[in-house]
Amino acid sequence: MGKMFQLLLLSFVCACTEKDEVFEASFYECKSIESNNLQHPLTNAMDVLAEDFINKGVPGIMISVRNSEGQYTVSKGKSDLASDMDLKPCNSTRVGSTVKTFTAVTILKLQEEGLLELDDPISTYLPSAVFEEIANAEKSTIRQLLNHSSGIHNYIQDAKFQTASLNNLIKEWQPEELLAYSRGQNAYFAIGTDVRYSNTNYILLGMIIEAVTGIPFYEVFKEKLFRPLDLNHTSFAATDPVPDGIIRGYIDLYSNLNLINATYYSGWDYYSADGGLISNTSDLSLFLEKLFQGELLSETSLSEMMDWIAPNDQDKNGFETFYGLGIFQIITDYGPAYLHSGDAIGYFASMVYFPNQDITISWACNANYGKIDAIVQSKEAMEQIFKSLVGPNPIFKK
Repeated sequence: MGKMFQLLLLSFVCACTEKDEVFEASFYECKSIESNNLQHPLTNAMDVLAEDFINKGVPGIMISVRNSEGQYTVSKGKSDLASDMDLKPCNSTRVGSTVKTFTAVTILKLQEEGLLELDDPISTYLPSAVFEEIANAEKSTIRQLLNHSSGIHNYIQDAKFQTASLNNLIKEWQPEELLAYSRGQNAYFAIGTDVRYSNTNYILLGMIIEAVTGIPFYEVFKEKLFRPLDLNHTSFAATDPVPDGIIRGYIDLYSNLNLINATYYSGWDYYSADGGLISNTSDLSLFLEKLFQGELLSETSLSEMMDWIAPNDQDKNGFETFYGLGIFQIITDYGPAYLHSGDAIGYFASMVYFPNQDITISWACNANYGKIDAIVQSKEAMEQIFKSLVGPNPIFKK
């Protein structure tokens, strides 16, 4: 959610209610991952990698790989520090904005079904009251929401929203309440002249899914993605915001690896399509593999998804990055990779597909902020993962 949010969190979190129940082992029971290939050639590299993250201070981490050798998921550390429960590969966790790829795929499938057109303005599908006083919204197209070229203000970076959220960290926000923080705000740029990440875009996309289908967007996810792909560990927070068995999430509030339980502090995205996904790395890897191997979308739709746009200014401290529809392309030492990551308070997840090597990697941990972010989600951390799992093994060379 950004550095400003983390600073505000420091001011407010101690005054908020924190639930730190001690759970029995049965609370974290889950079905084993039947496809786990214990003979996968990367098992040792993944075990070493996960152990390194734990030794650096991450409470728990899971890493999954899918390629021609099959699927393997490793988990290390704890799902719950208070109960001293080991993290299992099948446990569920919050995966934040990785849902945006699911949202984009759903929109593209609805276009294939003739229910919408990407180049229609959103005013074709939503009443004016929804986007009233949101600069650029009325004339932005669905495509421009998907690739963040709308210029629409990002509600989650609004200081008033952050203060309101932090004053009541367990509040469950409705989409309309979140949109209110983008009303009356200036657009970042004229429509289509640049790209800038905005969660507001994806709240509006969720509303469009509901408008054309007549059912909640997360039920459309279930119908078109979760069930057909057998994503048995994947759900959306709206149906059960803090489900039994979800691993505990922690924040490194003071950047000293003294972690604070934040499991109940993610209520702003329980009901909007910009976050709120609950899953694990095995399901994320399966989803991304099926997507880029052409099993979810038509060739035309997948090509549209990967119509990359470069921002006017690249982040000099990160990977060279290009924006697609609900997905990003980054340029790595091992060629291009298609990626989306996600944060929730206390959780981080990322999923990435390397087309040249046909390998999917995802990882998730139950902590963020402070020193944790550098360990698991910095450019250096990602390069460590890519070097360990893509770089050295000869079976992945072109």
